[in-house]
Amino acid sequence: MNKELIINSSPTEVEIALLEDGKLVELHNQKTNENFAVGDIFLGRIKRLMPALNAAFVDIGHKKDAFLHYTDLGPKLPSLQKYTNGSIKGSINTHRLENFAFAPEIIKTGKIDKVLGKKDDILVQILKEPISTKGPRLSCEITIPGRYLVISPFAEVIAVSKKIGSAEERKRLHLLVESIRPKNFGVIVRTAAEGKKVIDLHEEMSMLMEKWEDIQKQLKGATPPVKLLSELDKTTSILRDLLTDSFNRIVVNDKQLYNNVKTFLGGIAPDKVKIVQQHRNSKPIFDVYGVTKQIKSSFGKTATMSSGAYIVIEHTEAMHVVDVNSGHKMRNANQGEAVLKVNMEAAEEIARQLRLRDIGGIIIIDFIDMRNADHRKDLLQAMRKHMKKDRAQHTILALSKFGLMQITRQRVRPEVNISTSEACPTCKGTGKVNATILLEDEVERDLNFIMQSRPKAKLTLVAHPFVVAYLKKGFFKSIQFKWWREHQRWIKIVEDKDYGFNTYKFFDVNDDEIRLQQ
Repeated sequence: MNKELIINSSPTEVEIALLEDGKLVELHNQKTNENFAVGDIFLGRIKRLMPALNAAFVDIGHKKDAFLHYTDLGPKLPSLQKYTNGSIKGSINTHRLENFAFAPEIIKTGKIDKVLGKKDDILVQILKEPISTKGPRLSCEITIPGRYLVISPFAEVIAVSKKIGSAEERKRLHLLVESIRPKNFGVIVRTAAEGKKVIDLHEEMSMLMEKWEDIQKQLKGATPPVKLLSELDKTTSILRDLLTDSFNRIVVNDKQLYNNVKTFLGGIAPDKVKIVQQHRNSKPIFDVYGVTKQIKSSFGKTATMSSGAYIVIEHTEAMHVVDVNSGHKMRNANQGEAVLKVNMEAAEEIARQLRLRDIGGIIIIDFIDMRNADHRKDLLQAMRKHMKKDRAQHTILALSKFGLMQITRQRVRPEVNISTSEACPTCKGTGKVNATILLEDEVERDLNFIMQSRPKAKLTLVAHPFVVAYLKKGFFKSIQFKWWREHQRWIKIVEDKDYGFNTYKFFDVNDDEIRLQQ
């Protein structure tokens, strides 16, 4: 699989598009003035205790107080509090934990007002970004991530990524990390560590421990709220988490960011520096690499697939609902096989949409009904396979007796929601039309279907004058001429001023409209 990262930087924000085999699968946006990102570590202060919720609200400097639930405190909270208070007062002057005397752990079923008090200073890490009217969600189980390892102070566990398939490799990494792990620090071994030597892991361990040392030094005399450690910016954090041998291109349109990316890659993967390119074209970078068109086609209420089938995505207060439709082009002698094919294609598209829009919570999918038990099993396996690429934690249940599939997906940042409507050129903006960039795709899809079902028919396309001018522009370079080369038949194109901008119709030699039944 080929992966490309296209980075569009402007004075106010950075937009990052991740493409897999040319398909847009993730879209990230970071405002240049954002001060609260997942992974940031703060010294906060308890503002309110809410025993009814078994939670506390913490001041970390955000306009909305951050939310800290009892289940996110972690069993080592008393030790963390002891260390934090000691560092603030100056009685603890080291980041090492070999000689630190641990306090008794808290129980899982305890009450927050029994372990925390109002106005207590507390070391916290952002678990989820602010969403809608909610402030950030916090955790007291501090983790400091690197490319290969993640360290967690006040823990002892060594965990190896389940995505590393070889049992021997998992055992090797476990033994290596055990030999370099500082006492009273837990370690998670990431997938990228597969095949790495002890020197690579030791270098990163030293770098992560330097970050923890920096946090400890900043705690001395600190007054909350104060940020102690910033997560990497969006670009470098994505590279740290996603960079693999399958990355074949990173394109950046800003010179300073281009140099920053090269410097960062030089530190973590010197062999990958050569894949970084600076975009020098006068055209917008997202237009050149087809990202803009994919955004327009992917973020509407309806997402159409190459076969003509489509899915409808609806958002309610409680959940997201996805409906799968075959469209008007599903023709197959074996109805069961045809339905399976559409559902399989829809499963891949739905998995992409969940990642792309970062949809979280409960998702209900209404696939086209299938009576064959093997087909239902195949669909479940396909969905799980496509969702394996998703970094967010998720659970997929088998199809219910009503033909519905239920998915839960972790929500860590606000859902990506982009408007794909444009002002209508006829009513001058009093109404809306679908993105015009997609009209060509719709016309071509219908044309291909008609060509298959009526291989010898003489066709005439009637459309709005603006659309006709676009299809004929340049003659030898025109879309009309391209159709002739592809189908070896000339498609007559006629304009009609009475047609709406997005309205078009195909007619046969007898001037009878060719209707494409939904």
